Parts: sequence; structure tokens; C-alpha cells
Amino acid sequence: MLLGYIASLLIGISLGLIGGGGSILTMPVMVYLFGVSPLMATSYSLFIVGSTSMVGAVQQFFQGKVNVRMGLLFAVVSMVTVFIARKWVVPFIPLHIATVFGVQITKSVLTMLLFAALMVVAAIFMMKGKQPKEDNLQLTQSINLRQLVIFGIGIGLITGILGAGGGFLLIPAMVLILHLPMKTAVGTSLLVIALNSLIGFMGNIGDAGMDWKLLSTVTILAVAGIFLGTLLSRKIPGNSLKKGFGWFVLLMGIYILVKEFSNLL
Repeated sequence: MLLGYIASLLIGISLGLIGGGGSILTMPVMVYLFGVSPLMATSYSLFIVGSTSMVGAVQQFFQGKVNVRMGLLFAVVSMVTVFIARKWVVPFIPLHIATVFGVQITKSVLTMLLFAALMVVAAIFMMKGKQPKEDNLQLTQSINLRQLVIFGIGIGLITGILGAGGGFLLIPAMVLILHLPMKTAVGTSLLVIALNSLIGFMGNIGDAGMDWKLLSTVTILAVAGIFLGTLLSRKIPGNSLKKGFGWFVLLMGIYILVKEFSNLL
């Protein structure tokens, strides 16, 4: 349990340091350290990451690092997708998906396997290349609405089905599509993650069996972590942070894949 609370603090620290990665940690923490079922953990993740990201977004806003107009533009598409996914897609996914070579693939197992695959992809994004310099960005280019809609729907599906905020995809999308400076992209991504996650959680707010005491405790620790992460981000190079965190996420993703496959066999 103590390890779970320490990990809860790390959820916020990662959001404060790199503007993402919190949801990548939240699912494994809730499932493996607190014993929450994978399906319930997606709801928990949405609330924890949403609440923590909103605190971070407000903090970044007062530092002038949030482009509210661009963030809301991006969030509209993804929020609608998230709500549809949580309200009408996830409940209709059958508990028993299929039987492959005598092995039963359940909804819970598939959720964890997809999340582990997402972690591996996230790790590659985090470790690949350097952060673009703000003075090299062409801020005067027109916004590609088609790409914005595609990215918005994709991130909405990831958030809605797996309970992940998609920060590792949001930041490069905001740099490349919305042409935001890197620091502004990090702050704006927190706003989008917060809106997406909290809207997604609203679709499951009435679910039975939700442990509000645990949820509140983890959220408070994560919020404390985001303040600590913001302070650390001023002293540690962002590119080094992303690569180091990327390796950590990669190892966790591989661990979940091995664990879930071993449980199936």
C-alpha cells in the first residue's frame, strides 16, 4: 500500500515535469499496487489524471503557458469522442471477447494488453528525438483542421477506452498541428487532458463499488506531486527527463505484457 502511495506522488510529478505520462502510470498503480480491477481502474485513472491535470493547467495558465483558445479547439473533438466511448462503446464490449487456442481473452485482459502496448508506443515517442526549439517553430502557419480532427478523435478513443490522457501524443500534435511553442504545448496539453479525462469520468460517475476514499487519497498525492514536478522541471533539462521517463515506461509496458501473457498460459 505504501508503495502505491509513493507511486501516486510520481503520477503528479510526471505531469508536472513533462506535461504527460500520468495516466500511463495510473493504470498499473491502481491494478497492481491497489488491487483495483482493470475496468474500474480506467474510471479511477480518468478522475485522478483529470483532477491533477486541471490543477497543473491552472498553475501553467497563471504563468502564461496555456493557449486556452487552441486548447479548447482541440478538446472539443476529443471530448465528444471520449464521452461517446465511455457512455456507449465501453459498456457494450462483451466480458468474454474470444477464445484463441483454448485461451480465454476477457475484457479485463484485453484492456491491460492494449494498455501495455500503448505504454510501449508512448515510451518510443518519449525517447525519440529532441524537443523542438521554440524559436524554430513557424507559428504563422494555418491550422490543418483535418489533422486536428483526426488527432482529436484518436486521443479521445484512447482516453475513453483505456483511461489514458494521451499527453505523449498531444504535445507533438500541438507543436506540429497547432504550431504552439513547446512550453505552451505542455501547459495546453494539461488543459486538454483535464477536460477529456473529467468528461470521460462523468460517463461512469454512478458506477457501483467505487472507492472514493482511495480515489481521493491518490488524487491528493498526485496533485502534490504536480507542484513538485513543476519545481523540478525548472532545474532539469526537459529532453533528458522525457528520455529517462520513456525508458521507465517501456520497462513497465514490457512487464505488464509478460505478466498478462503468463496469466493466460
